[in-house]
Amino acid sequence: GIEYQQGHRILEIGAVEVINREITHSQYQQYINPQRESDAGALEVHGITHEFLSDKPIFSTIVDDFIEYINGAELIIHNAPFDLGFINHEFMLCGKDIKLEDICTITDSLDYARNKHPGARNSLDALCKRYGVINAHRTLHGALLDSQILAEVYLLMTGGQSKLDLDAGTNSDTIGGLALDLNNLPPLKVIKASTEELQSHQQWLDKLSDNGKREFLYQVTKDLN
Repeated sequence: GIEYQQGHRILEIGAVEVINREITHSQYQQYINPQRESDAGALEVHGITHEFLSDKPIFSTIVDDFIEYINGAELIIHNAPFDLGFINHEFMLCGKDIKLEDICTITDSLDYARNKHPGARNSLDALCKRYGVINAHRTLHGALLDSQILAEVYLLMTGGQSKLDLDAGTNSDTIGGLALDLNNLPPLKVIKASTEELQSHQQWLDKLSDNGKREFLYQVTKDLN
């Protein structure tokens, strides 16, 4: 299950800072002892074992540092209601009478993507493919890595759009007010994945998305058993 109402807990929180549309060197990452076991299915998703988490702090001991880092910021979260439910539940369990949306502005990048690309797949992996963000190193769900990838995707998704001047018959492009001559660009080198790599990647995607039934990003990694 993936329901905090059933006792599932947060295992990891990760965030990266973006200022003036630039990813800075500031980031927040914390593993958390959920005080419960994870089952085999959850381990296949995040790879974080109970033994690894056994000496990590519980949420109540890191909550103040977490709040200090994010307080007053705009948080970009893929499928925000999902993560908000878990974080707000952890706030309640440790006696914090607040909700994340009370101290931060929340922007749901999944909602934004669905409005921008209606009818298309808008999972993080689909957006990486659409915007050319390399995510081959994302073999397991990790909160910090997912945040870094989402930051790149969101900046591209909300940035200047390319417009090819087809009517004029010219090979030029306008991006953010800059005119570019595409005739002088070197040819792109296309490196294609092997059949074995494509099959392995698809099997991994199917496992994460429950064969396409769910779309969510673990910027917060949960115990899913």
